[in-house]
Amino acid sequence: MISDKIKKGKEAEDVAAEYLKSKGYEIVQRNYRHKRSEIDLIVRKDKWLVFVEVKMRSSDKFGYPEEFVDYQKRKNVIFGAEHYTYEHNYNGNMRFDVVAISMRQDVPDIRHFEDAFY
Repeated sequence: MISDKIKKGKEAEDVAAEYLKSKGYEIVQRNYRHKRSEIDLIVRKDKWLVFVEVKMRSSDKFGYPEEFVDYQKRKNVIFGAEHYTYEHNYNGNMRFDVVAISMRQDVPDIRHFEDAFY
């Protein structure tokens, strides 16, 4: 039985992946895991490898989705990205993006923050 939280997380990642594909990104990998790190999406566009954190909220009542990418989350994503690039012997350009999704009457409002942290 899949929990509601996992279902919503997958739904958010699906929305973000479709959005990024529509903007010309190629999906390289989803849900990359290494130890305590999980990277929602790894995508490529032009000469950039992009590690993407996806956050979705059904309401902005307690803050915008992007505000929930805290220091510890950023640190874990960077840790995972370092391992991924080592594992794949990647030496090119890379950055960290956030795709924030706010649901407004079941319609996603998507905001893409490029180079959101490092």
